[in-house]
Amino acid sequence: MTNCEKAIEILQRTHDGDDLAPQHLNLVELAVNDMVTEVGQAAFEQLYRQITGGTYVQPWYHDIENLRKDHHGYVYWKEIQVDHYSFDKYEDAQEAALELADRCRTLEMVGVPVSTAHQAWWFDEIVSAVTSS
Repeated sequence: MTNCEKAIEILQRTHDGDDLAPQHLNLVELAVNDMVTEVGQAAFEQLYRQITGGTYVQPWYHDIENLRKDHHGYVYWKEIQVDHYSFDKYEDAQEAALELADRCRTLEMVGVPVSTAHQAWWFDEIVSAVTSS
């Protein structure tokens, strides 16, 4: 089976790649265009086995549990959209992701539903209200 045939199957099984992590969709593209190294080819084969075997799970964004990012820049905490961003530097993205995860955990800890509004716009007020009680 060629890389193109495997890529077609991967895309068919993942809603045209929407259910893939961005880096895995990029890997599929590189494999189709015959631009993968030996290590990349092995990763592509592993991805193919995971997809066809039904064991694929998207990795956490920046290895932060419960945090994922889609192809459009939306960031999710436990499948709830909580932010949207992109960064040129990996370090900036990681720092923002760590802060976002801390905010989401804090909201959960004080019993406030996690949402974009609560973590981005009302976070300081929520934390102040809870800590002053």
